[in-house]
Amino acid sequence: MTLALAPSVQILSEYEEDLVGRIEEWLKIEKPQELPYVQERFLRLRNLGVAVFAYPSVKDNPLLKDNLVDESKLYESLLYFSSASSQHLLRTPTKVVALRSFLVAKFHALSLLANLVIGNNEYYIPIKNSIFSVICTLMAENVYFSCLDDPGFSCNSKDKLAEDLIALWDSGTDQRSIHHLKALTSLWTARDSAPPSFGTMDGNTELLRISIDMDRDWQEFLLGESTNNEARWALEEFLFGLSYEEIKQIRTRLNRYGVSAVSHKEVRSYLDSKPAYSIVNGDDPRAIYDFYIERKDACNLRKRVSAPGPLHTIEEIYLKYRIILESN
Repeated sequence: MTLALAPSVQILSEYEEDLVGRIEEWLKIEKPQELPYVQERFLRLRNLGVAVFAYPSVKDNPLLKDNLVDESKLYESLLYFSSASSQHLLRTPTKVVALRSFLVAKFHALSLLANLVIGNNEYYIPIKNSIFSVICTLMAENVYFSCLDDPGFSCNSKDKLAEDLIALWDSGTDQRSIHHLKALTSLWTARDSAPPSFGTMDGNTELLRISIDMDRDWQEFLLGESTNNEARWALEEFLFGLSYEEIKQIRTRLNRYGVSAVSHKEVRSYLDSKPAYSIVNGDDPRAIYDFYIERKDACNLRKRVSAPGPLHTIEEIYLKYRIILESN
């Protein structure tokens, strides 16, 4: 029996297929010995995609219906399948688990191309953007679950978001994160192009300095959230690469010992233990996702123990901010 795909489903977008095809033509001339491996990798990715997207929509899955708490509250049932709920792994629809695996496989396939075209910006930059879009899709699932579990959203809004999450699982892409991809990319670009100057650990100075290089959407966000402590704390974590607790500890020590500033090399010596977050290498997209997960885990821990500090990552806060604006 031949597996049939929904007409709207594409394993790779038209843009990605065109990009991969042009890179393969370039490899044929520049690195012919690598071409067969690349072609084999993408053949396997497409085969995996055909299998994954042949599964029925999550909405029609018996597992979802078995765990449907209330027909009018779809979002409550989807929370059951949160990636954080590992104890429910064997009760999670195959489509959801398989889609996550497909995105990881897609990330690795695109990363292979990125490594082969380093130095050729005609191909390297668009491939890196495609890799970042995969990372944003993986992060988007976490953001949706965060929104569905947020008492600040109405039941009506949550059900609309639940439909969007199901659309993500069914298609492998998230239209909302694609729409805001430029803004999310600009945040990382600004961070990489203007590394934070620890100095007096004055987060306000850093926010002002980095906002100059950021997308207009981010500038509007910073203005709209200027009185939101959680947004400022979460953005400081992102900028300094340190946890809220570590930033607070360093600031306290600077004040206690009358130190006016601290250098980039010295800052980690002010900590009592190993830094909470790993150093982010902007050239390795995996590090971007790892850094996000580390911050998200720290937020979840603060929630569990009712500790001060940000309870959401800056990416979550930003996307929630945009979702609320869209809802209004």
